[in-house]
Amino acid sequence: MELTKEQQALLDGSQGETMAKIMKTLVMYGETFGATKMVPVTSEYGHIVTSFGIYIVKGVFELMDKLIADGVVSKQKFSADPRPLDKSVPKSLLADIVFKVMYSPQKRYEEQLKKIGLLSDNAFTCACYFPEVGNRPKKGDVLSWAESSAVNYANSVLGARCNRNSGIIEMFGSIAGYVPYFGLLTDEGRKADWIVEVKTSSRPEAQLLGSAVGMKVLEEVPFIKGLDKFLGTELNDDATTYLKDFGAATASNGSVGLYHVENLTPEAKEQGESLIKENAKVYVIDDAEIERIKQSYPVIWKDKNAKPKLCFMGCPHMTKAQLIDWTEKLTSRLNEKGRKKVAIKTVFTSAPAVIEEFKKTEYYGKLMKTGVVLSYICPLMYMNNPICAKMPVITNSNKLRTYTSARYYTDAEILEKITGGKE
Repeated sequence: MELTKEQQALLDGSQGETMAKIMKTLVMYGETFGATKMVPVTSEYGHIVTSFGIYIVKGVFELMDKLIADGVVSKQKFSADPRPLDKSVPKSLLADIVFKVMYSPQKRYEEQLKKIGLLSDNAFTCACYFPEVGNRPKKGDVLSWAESSAVNYANSVLGARCNRNSGIIEMFGSIAGYVPYFGLLTDEGRKADWIVEVKTSSRPEAQLLGSAVGMKVLEEVPFIKGLDKFLGTELNDDATTYLKDFGAATASNGSVGLYHVENLTPEAKEQGESLIKENAKVYVIDDAEIERIKQSYPVIWKDKNAKPKLCFMGCPHMTKAQLIDWTEKLTSRLNEKGRKKVAIKTVFTSAPAVIEEFKKTEYYGKLMKTGVVLSYICPLMYMNNPICAKMPVITNSNKLRTYTSARYYTDAEILEKITGGKE
């Protein structure tokens, strides 16, 4: 790898042994993927995926202590993925004990993050790009992130440039101020390997469409045609909310770090079909294909007919618009059924900053009256333990379905289940 004088100096120890090791790690990482140079990280802020202080990752805490002791902090302030704990989220007594043991280092770890460069005490969300959070990259910015849904959104919807890095590697990029140049940072790496033709009779569920695309193209780049018919040609709140959930499903059900939507996403609007590689493969998605995808999901509950005990909404975190929309739908359907509260314990999750803004609206009080819990946690971290994994949990998130035992339902199906029958 060819390094600049400044980069070589870092590698040679001009800023100490610890920084030299960080630079060496980044160089080795880049060389593994064929990178020939390092480029500056240009975004204002970074983002770290390892937000959870779980006792089995002791090496991370030791690393943080070493960085702090040596005065090696991030060149960028950074946000972090959601916290794993919230007392208000329903759980059994046994699960509460398990959580306290599993995440016993959480307080210590958050103090370490603050010393390294945490953006603020409440900068914990998988959707750091929400306007309320304040970590929204500009088009063309080079990032050092790892959170799969955030990388996917930043690349596709915002036109920033970021590879699907691993945890800690992304923090090293923010500390050094450089990342290796390969993959989705390059013009060639951002060209489409697939043409996806959406030929459904109505707007497909974002989570199902994303799942279909992810499972077909895996880690490659799709150019999506026909979706603009349902989303329009402007990145308004409705379109970006849809693409947030669509993209998260492509990233979790496959490994998609970037997609283009014809006439809608920045690079597709500017460059059109010149983004498509020669001999690109074609995948047609119609109503039958969407239904096939949905029916293919396994149900891994011990009792497949069990009554759901919990519903999680917000993986990735919900937008303010989604919180308002779901409050309206929920209260309306409960009224129609003669109910005051949800029939299944339900948790809506969102970024702390979004929750604070939502609380200022008339909808917050309405949502609280339905019995829904509004939380900032990561549903994935809640579910990834033996106690909660046994619970019959339902969700409208394909990401949560993929990584846990939660069972997927469409938005309409979720609405019917959580509003139940007459009291």
